[in-house]
Amino acid sequence: MESIKHILVPTDFGEPAERATEYALALAGKFEAKLTLMHVYSIPTYGYADGFSWPVEELEKAEKMAFGTVVATAKQRNAGIESALVMGAPWEQILLVAKQRGVDLGTHGRRGLSRVLLGSVAERVVRMSPVPVLAIPSAEHASPQT
Repeated sequence: MESIKHILVPTDFGEPAERATEYALALAGKFEAKLTLMHVYSIPTYGYADGFSWPVEELEKAEKMAFGTVVATAKQRNAGIESALVMGAPWEQILLVAKQRGVDLGTHGRRGLSRVLLGSVAERVVRMSPVPVLAIPSAEHASPQT
């Protein structure tokens, strides 16, 4: 087996993503691997007849603050963590960042088998990724030994 050199950890701030981050931090420590924590957000594009628009600046500010908190917490355990905050379709951006940064392992939290099978972000990333992806179940779906 090859050594792991760079791990990508996408987060949506949910509990499964927190578990994936914990696994990735442990793996990065064991393999002395680089770790990139990322978050993808999108601006809703619903059209309204009366010209309603989303408060884009406020949404971006909230995403930056939430992601900044996650990154700061992770950096307490691994000061060398890199971060990527991007806008777009999550599965597309995850695959793009993995390719751009030369990632050789990805982690992804998932919220249950039914969601994975019905087209979730995790399912698309696992199916389309050119590198291995470690899917971490939520605590509610995890077996007792995880």
